Order: sequence, then structure tokens, then C-alpha cells
Amino acid sequence: NEETAIGQVVEDVLKEGFSSIIVIDDGSRDNTAAVATKSGALALRHKINRGKGAATRTGIEAALFLGADIVVTLDADGQHNAKEILDLVQPIILNECDVALGTRQIITGTMPRYKVAHNKIANTITMLYSGIRVQDSQSGFRAYSRHACNYLDTTSDAYEYESEIIRLIAAHKLSYKEVSISTVYTDYSTSKLQKQDISNGIRTVYKMLWKALS
Repeated sequence: NEETAIGQVVEDVLKEGFSSIIVIDDGSRDNTAAVATKSGALALRHKINRGKGAATRTGIEAALFLGADIVVTLDADGQHNAKEILDLVQPIILNECDVALGTRQIITGTMPRYKVAHNKIANTITMLYSGIRVQDSQSGFRAYSRHACNYLDTTSDAYEYESEIIRLIAAHKLSYKEVSISTVYTDYSTSKLQKQDISNGIRTVYKMLWKALS
């Protein structure tokens, strides 16, 4: 349900010179797909809501089918700055890594406190789960080489997907680089986070902890 923000997100990406944009409408009840299409993206739709992980997986598969050499994922609510896409993909273009992980800087006063707490807990569990310590295990702003995408055999459909990617990076010995990114906390994205992130965060941490211990 991102009709409020998705049009601007697509337009911002287009302004940066990237024309192959795929939007996954994950069973939305609003006009997300129509707005995305009108703005210039290819919109693909899940008939039912399957979760962030499933939507991201569908988008990556579609990008590979269309011949992408590099796939960038970002959230649809305007949190991620399209001007930073080139910085994110640059290490892959230069063959410095297989995966570039957008890393939000936790600065007091800029990131909501519950997000700071959730990310710290998630980072710790992700390290136990994967064996890799990263600064921001939950960021959805990432870039993947085509080579890396071939190893992203994920099974998670919900928010723990982001941590599963870290585990697969370790399991398949993919090279990665953490790239500093900014995060835009608009009134819209912040209100959305407050409604969703506490409950989603609890479920995500529980699922990650279960996998880490199993």
C-alpha cells in the first residue's frame, strides 16, 4: 500500500538515469501498481500479500529475466535516496565486491529510538545466524551483481529476509562491501514505521533467533 510515495520514488530513480525500474505490488489494496506504471516503472503484482522477502525475491528474479547485470533493491516509501544509487553500485562496477550493503548511520536524533534498538538487536542475532558482523543488517537498500543473485536462494518471505541474505553471503563466500547511505525519514515513512516496525520487529527478531539457535 504505497500509492502515496511510490510515484515520487520512481521519478527520483528515473532522474538519476536508471530506466529499468521494477515495482512489486505485494497484494496492495490501493493503487500502488497503477501509480508505479504511470510513473514509468514495470509493475508486477502478487495477488495476496506475501511479505517483503517474497516481494524482493520476485523483483530480483524479474530483473535477472530481463537481463540485468546489477540489481539494486530499495524501499518504496521514500526512505532511500535515489541520488546514492550510483555510489552503491560503484564497488560492483569496479569488481571490488559481489554485494554492496547500504549502511545507515545511527546518529542520535535522526533515527527513531525504537529503530536504533531493533537494529542493534537484529545485528547481533544476524552475526550469530551468519557468522558475519555488519553495521546494518536490516537495510533494504542493496546492490547485487548478477553472479551474486544466482546464489540468493532465499526461503524467508517476511522481514527476516534481509538477515537471510547476510547468511547466504557467508555460506557462498560472496564478497561484500558496506556503503554508507543516508535515510530520509519523512512524515509519511515515520508514521508508517511507527505502525509497522514494533510488531514486525518483534516477529523478525523471534524468527531470526529461532534460526540462529536451530
